[in-house]
Amino acid sequence: MTKRNAQKNRINLIAKAALLSVSCTALGLLSDIAAVRAQSSDNQKQLPAIEVSPPPQAKRRATGIPTAQRASRGAQRRSQAARAPEPQAAPKSFGVSQAARTGTVGVYANSTSSATKTNTPLVNIPQSVAVVTKDFIRDQSFQSVTDVTRYVPGVAIHQGEGNRDELVIRGVDSSANFFVNGFRDDVQYFRDLYNTQSLEILKGPSALIFGRGAGGGLVNRTLKEADGTRVYEATMQTGSYNDRRVSLDAGQAVNENVAVRLNAFYEGSETFRDFGHLERYGFNPTVTLKPSDDTTVKLSYEFFHDFRLSDRGNPSQGIVGGATRFNPTTPFAPNGDMTKFFGSPLYNSAKVEVQTGMAVIEHDFGNGLTVRNGSIYSDYNRGYRNVYPGGTGAPASAGGGAVTPDQTQLALNAYQNYTPRENAFNQTDFIYKTVTGPIRHTVAFGTEFGRQTGLSLRDSGFFPDNGNKSFVIVNPFNAAYLGPVNFNHISTDANSKYRLNIASGYVQDQIELTRWLQFLVGARYDSFDMTALDLNTNIQRNRVDGNVSPRAAVIVKPVDSVSLYTAWSVSYLPASGDQFSALSTGTLILQPQKFENTEIGAKWNINPKLLWTAAVYDLIRTNVPIANPNGDGTFFPSGAHKIRGFETALTGYVTPEWQSVIGYAYTNARITSDTSTTIVAGNRVQLVPYNQFSLWNKYQFNPTWAAALGVIYFSDSFASSDDTVRLPGFVRVDAAVYAKIDEMWRVQLNVENLFNKGYWATADSNNNISPGQPRTFRLTAMAKF
Repeated sequence: MTKRNAQKNRINLIAKAALLSVSCTALGLLSDIAAVRAQSSDNQKQLPAIEVSPPPQAKRRATGIPTAQRASRGAQRRSQAARAPEPQAAPKSFGVSQAARTGTVGVYANSTSSATKTNTPLVNIPQSVAVVTKDFIRDQSFQSVTDVTRYVPGVAIHQGEGNRDELVIRGVDSSANFFVNGFRDDVQYFRDLYNTQSLEILKGPSALIFGRGAGGGLVNRTLKEADGTRVYEATMQTGSYNDRRVSLDAGQAVNENVAVRLNAFYEGSETFRDFGHLERYGFNPTVTLKPSDDTTVKLSYEFFHDFRLSDRGNPSQGIVGGATRFNPTTPFAPNGDMTKFFGSPLYNSAKVEVQTGMAVIEHDFGNGLTVRNGSIYSDYNRGYRNVYPGGTGAPASAGGGAVTPDQTQLALNAYQNYTPRENAFNQTDFIYKTVTGPIRHTVAFGTEFGRQTGLSLRDSGFFPDNGNKSFVIVNPFNAAYLGPVNFNHISTDANSKYRLNIASGYVQDQIELTRWLQFLVGARYDSFDMTALDLNTNIQRNRVDGNVSPRAAVIVKPVDSVSLYTAWSVSYLPASGDQFSALSTGTLILQPQKFENTEIGAKWNINPKLLWTAAVYDLIRTNVPIANPNGDGTFFPSGAHKIRGFETALTGYVTPEWQSVIGYAYTNARITSDTSTTIVAGNRVQLVPYNQFSLWNKYQFNPTWAAALGVIYFSDSFASSDDTVRLPGFVRVDAAVYAKIDEMWRVQLNVENLFNKGYWATADSNNNISPGQPRTFRLTAMAKF
């Protein structure tokens, strides 16, 4: 290669990268990489040339055949050779499937790219990561994110006011730490799993990869994509509470350059609660294009609709003198009946319609450099209404939201929220694998830019049956309110139009110093530029936060299948909070909440499809806002939590016939400084049990029959962090039977809560407590074409 050609190649390389990147910094780094490649090319020119000589031809033997006859036979052979069909090349494969890329088989997954931006074996990731595969989702007949996480240690379900997914991970509550294909999906709604390839739960701060957010952990949904695999599968489900659900998964490679896939579903169902109902449907077509062996383009569109009765659960039982943390009370169920609804079947509702478009371009430049540029646009049209056990405005004799001690009165409140949002994000990731002497590097660096805009509009509810007051008194044994409600906007209701601009850059290096010693170091800078217009007062406020989130880890590998690690990471949550819909004079002066996590862990691939993990951690949360007792709307940033815990899990194939998912978590989440007059140092954090255990075993008896048994245990916890309402611990048993009738048909029967155990599953506050679902049957038939 001449020097001029080498220079031309360098220029072409940089030009290609510029088309794929929106990061000026990344392009600067890329030019250095190109220079290194050119130097490597010059060094290669110094290598001695390799000369290849053709083998000598054998001399033709003399024969007694006349020359003319030999010439005739030669012409005949040449003519036959010309007519003979040439061998056909084998059809080119479209590419590696999603399952093959991550080593996913059954409940076991070998690797993920969510934790490090690179496809890394789980045993080499210095962080607690749980991957819930599509087979596990199918075997359990899960339909929601929150259902899945009951089998993940260290994760508890928050009620989310009956209108959204919300989780408490390692003692930290969040309704916004949800992602889809690595993009932020932070709007409050219920997600479905019809198009989910895997669900990845990352524990502890993950700001280096995902940016700002609550530091307990996050959930990333990886969607099914058009990967060229031929799949045509229809699913039909029925079961308890008049459940009806159908879904379709269809896709294949059109040719070696194009693959398509469609996932769609519809579900209509009642619930075990009086008046409960839901209807949801969605469809998600995807296309993958491979214009060359080095370039892949992935396109996706999704429409999703969910409409249901919003159910805020049950109140607590009031006691004489009031409940305290030293004398907590319990949830209230009229005559032990957990099916009773406390609200209005006429008004309670939650609705969302989501439209999402994604485009991802990946290019392999060779010599260890790959680039990924992805964009997402999401439009969330969301709103909900709630009539619920509240007590605000009611006299103290009405119980303050709880059932009065004599069980004669319960106060209800009402409001409605309209919270639409639009999200737009662009991510650029460069991955460069190189060697410096004996040290191997996998360097990831890139940028993220985003804009989120929306409206937060709240209207308070008033009850004409009670003089148009903000509350109404009902009989707690017949608390379904069938009267009218007027929703009016008052001066204290939120009415905020907001805009958030995000700019981030990160760099990370996975360093393999020797075969047995690895390091991971990196940092991310996030600029969080928030502007909110208070439409009640026409006052516009702005705040800009810039934070650096570092991460470091040391990994020791005595053998390839074992890793021992220690890790440290930090993340930040701006003072405007998870949903950042408004700014006030109080939040303007607050510093972001800080989450600092130290973790020590071990991972062992006992066999190629069985992974054991264990970790102990110390998570410190600081700058938790404390409301000023004088009620002027200001806060003190001095609240703090300390969470310590231990987690362990075993996931995969114990034998070729036996799949198992076992998990245990001990979590001690404590308030370490007073955050109100009732939430004081020493209290346990809301909804966090000391002990959590889960087990799921599936055994394949023969090619036709399989069965599974699951057990979930939660020790007691509290409905809120004032520790005045205790949720008793519980044990739940689930079971399933599977039959493969033939190559086309499969049938399974799932039974949730096999022994019909009554229990309290979760809460939003002391008087919004959700009972667990009683015994529930689901019968599913799957046809593969």
